[in-house]
Amino acid sequence: QVQLVESGGGLVQPGGSLRLSCAVSGSIGNINVMGWYRQAPGKQRDLVAAIAYSGSTSYADSVKGRFTISRDNAKNTVYLQMNSLKPEDTAVYSCRIVFWGGGVSWGQGTQVTVSS
Repeated sequence: QVQLVESGGGLVQPGGSLRLSCAVSGSIGNINVMGWYRQAPGKQRDLVAAIAYSGSTSYADSVKGRFTISRDNAKNTVYLQMNSLKPEDTAVYSCRIVFWGGGVSWGQGTQVTVSS
């Protein structure tokens, strides 16, 4: 059984920073893509950033230049460094992993609130 444990969410003022972590444990096999999604109240869940095993990355246009995704393959952990946070970044952030075999697992989500 695969477990994804997220941490790092919280309340931050506009312009501030947060770093999210998602640690994967269990019978994980090999992980291909690791990513972060977010869902604001009343909106659909959208991709924020993703990183492949090779290290190639992709970002939503709204976070380019502010957010950085990275991963530690030895620790099976993915990170999301969020800088210059804006109120519109407020959402529940969830990590998602895709295994080489095609299976997908989601984390439980962590709340990020950007407010003064």
